[in-house]
Amino acid sequence: MAKIRIGFGFDVHRLEPGRAFWLGGIQLEHHQGSLGHSDADVLIHAICDALLGAANLRDIGFHFPNTDEAYKGIDSKVLLKKVGELLSNAGYSIGNIDATLCLEQPKINPHIPAMQSVMSAVLGIPADDISIKATTNEGLGYVGSEQGVNAYAVALIEKNT
Repeated sequence: MAKIRIGFGFDVHRLEPGRAFWLGGIQLEHHQGSLGHSDADVLIHAICDALLGAANLRDIGFHFPNTDEAYKGIDSKVLLKKVGELLSNAGYSIGNIDATLCLEQPKINPHIPAMQSVMSAVLGIPADDISIKATTNEGLGYVGSEQGVNAYAVALIEKNT
């Protein structure tokens, strides 16, 4: 019987005017972008934590601390690639990823195929194994007032035999 494991990830970033807005490895046109040490791609960060958690490999902050200048402004796709390598080195393969973005705007649906394509290429898995959904916060809280964006992700991994 194959050993399967599930991991959960969450990330949040403040939104600031004039910053680039990276989600799922692509840059979106928007009047605000995420603030963070890296490119602040909240979706990729949540996915990284879900994958790392599933393999019991700590979290994204442990591997890529925001106190390390080597990661200042880094493209989160580089971090995702390194997470994929950590999993592979630990003997795991990715089964699937399911993620949800929470933000009021911009609308994400038109960009989901591009996000899936980019992340599947980085991880070396079929785009069909990466589910991305989006929802609003119905105007409530920091997401609803467009002060921040967050993402949730779960990942299923399997121990290679």
